[in-house]
Amino acid sequence: MRAVTGLLACLPLFLGACAADAEAADSPFAACTALPSTPTANSLPDLKLPCFTGQEQVSLRSLRGPAVVNIWASWCQPCRKELPIMQQLADTAGDRLTVLGVDTGDSREAGASFAADKSVTFPTLFDEDRKLVNAVGGINLPVTVFLDATGKTYVNLLPLDAAKLTAMIKEHTGVAVTL
Repeated sequence: MRAVTGLLACLPLFLGACAADAEAADSPFAACTALPSTPTANSLPDLKLPCFTGQEQVSLRSLRGPAVVNIWASWCQPCRKELPIMQQLADTAGDRLTVLGVDTGDSREAGASFAADKSVTFPTLFDEDRKLVNAVGGINLPVTVFLDATGKTYVNLLPLDAAKLTAMIKEHTGVAVTL
């Protein structure tokens, strides 16, 4: 009886691990483990958000630039045009620039389905409670945050096309890309 009771006590822990593994398996995104970080803080909000692919928490303050952080949601109409451009940026920029997504105010299922439909695979964080978009002063989506190599940020509150994104990356991170 004791063995059965002990087994039943561990069941929620086992099921929780299975749920985390299922979330990771259902995610179209790359893992967040390769995100460049630095011990010196940047000017991003002091938040830790979970990586979409698992339970690890990513500290936005430790993200090293140059980087582009795109905040989006599956229900956002302008995001439907902008997110594929961000994927093109991630594919083009290589090691010169980090591209990080933040799915906000969304469900994991809707975010994963939307990203899979748009062939989006770059690392993405999950922010169900809209903590980051609220912290940077965003009202509507998408919002894009540019982070330069010194840790300085610039927040863009409007949707971007490829030409505008290319110009803003050069201006706010110093990295030249062609989309």
